[in-house]
Amino acid sequence: MTVETRPLPVTLPLPVTAVTCLEDRGQVERGTTVALAAGVQRLRLGPLTALAVDRTLRVESGTDGVRVLESRLVRGWAPRAPLPPGPEDSDLRHRLHRLDAESRLADQARARLEARLALLAQLSADLLREIGEAAGLGELEPNRWARELDRVDAERERYGEELRATHSRLRRLEEERSQALTALDEAEEDPAELTAHLELTVEAARPGPAELTVSHLVPCALWRPSYRATLDGGELRLESEAVVWQRTGEDWTNARLTFSTARSALATAPPAVAEDVLVLRERTDEERRTVEVELREEAVAVLGPASRVPGVDDGGEVRVLPAPAPATVPSDGRAHRVPLGAFTGPAGSEYACAPELSPLVTQVVRFRNAAGHPLLSGPVELVRGSGFTGRGELRFTAAGAEAELSFGSSDGYRVVRESEERQATAGLTGRQTTTRTVRLHLSRFSGPEERDERVVTVRERVPVSEVSAVEVRLRKEECSPAPDSFDAEGIVRWDVPLAPGARRTLTLVYEVSTSAKVAGL
Repeated sequence: MTVETRPLPVTLPLPVTAVTCLEDRGQVERGTTVALAAGVQRLRLGPLTALAVDRTLRVESGTDGVRVLESRLVRGWAPRAPLPPGPEDSDLRHRLHRLDAESRLADQARARLEARLALLAQLSADLLREIGEAAGLGELEPNRWARELDRVDAERERYGEELRATHSRLRRLEEERSQALTALDEAEEDPAELTAHLELTVEAARPGPAELTVSHLVPCALWRPSYRATLDGGELRLESEAVVWQRTGEDWTNARLTFSTARSALATAPPAVAEDVLVLRERTDEERRTVEVELREEAVAVLGPASRVPGVDDGGEVRVLPAPAPATVPSDGRAHRVPLGAFTGPAGSEYACAPELSPLVTQVVRFRNAAGHPLLSGPVELVRGSGFTGRGELRFTAAGAEAELSFGSSDGYRVVRESEERQATAGLTGRQTTTRTVRLHLSRFSGPEERDERVVTVRERVPVSEVSAVEVRLRKEECSPAPDSFDAEGIVRWDVPLAPGARRTLTLVYEVSTSAKVAGL
């Protein structure tokens, strides 16, 4: 019986040409040009990452008369490439790598010493032949001959000793390397690397070159927006970047990158609806006599860097941001920055302070988004005249909308907060009134070169009641000075002008009145 074996086709390269980075994965596009003969034939392209998702594989031909009949990914195990050990490798592998490097250097030194000794041996033979020929002709120079022979013998002895030491070092390194290899074989197993290739069956109407485009999804890739804000006087320059992490098993070299906020992993089906039964009952006597009230802290806004890597906030609409130039992202799992764009515009700043939260006076800069597209939420590196000042966070900002950034605290201000509380109860109604007085002492310390007056915006918080049994009233007649504004969220604001070396005291008085039925405060 004769078994006919068909050789596998030659593997053709299939480089990455473009990548669309999603929130938690990547859409990889590959392109290549292959030479086809007329008829049906098989192609083998690769290697490519073994993490490619098979069901998302799509192969298209941009050449007329070429049709893709079948495509599939074939995976296999291959030995690892002889690369230097990385940070994730064991100390034993690093020690073996150092021994190999020392052995190579010692072997090179051995080769140089042997070459030097061979030259000295040739020089000694030439010198002895010259002495014999000169003695036969009667030209005697015993002093010079003795001096030259002594010099050659001394060098041969010195380099011979170095060669013996090098041989001894090579034997010692070989013994240590053999012991390290034995320990490595017993302790660790060199894992094989999983690779993938794309096998295609194509049909060409005529011979010639054909363009193939391959696209597929791949996990272990994500991106997040990042910014760098530089404040120079009354102007702010905001640079947008995309921070990319990928560990797909292959590098993206000179690829066109596009960053999208699409969430392909979200389910498209609505959630199942469960029954929610509501039951009415009569209130008990205890519930009729008392009103349960509790204090609740509610964050209206947060300014500062996030403690973890958040999701991409796109305002509920998918955004697509292309990189202006091709970029290279290695598959090392580290953060790589890709520039997206920048703009410069006027910026207004104020010095703000919330003494209840922090005694620091912070410079807050406000500017308009002139990028032409929305700015996604992300961390910001803050830079001003003195250099890098810290990190902040930029909230989602629509195109043309106003955004704000905190550029850190100023050491020229000091704020001291004092508060006191008085309670009184009405004898007839039992209504309890709590009066709180908050005093803020604001000082400015400045050098002799500062002569301008600065306005510091001070904000204090007053509780807001959601039930009629609790009333909160701001006693403006006792506040000194009167607040500049008091909004529905209970934020009291003063715009305090401070000259160099000036001091001001702000007084806030408000009362919380509760009926006798209220419990919990």
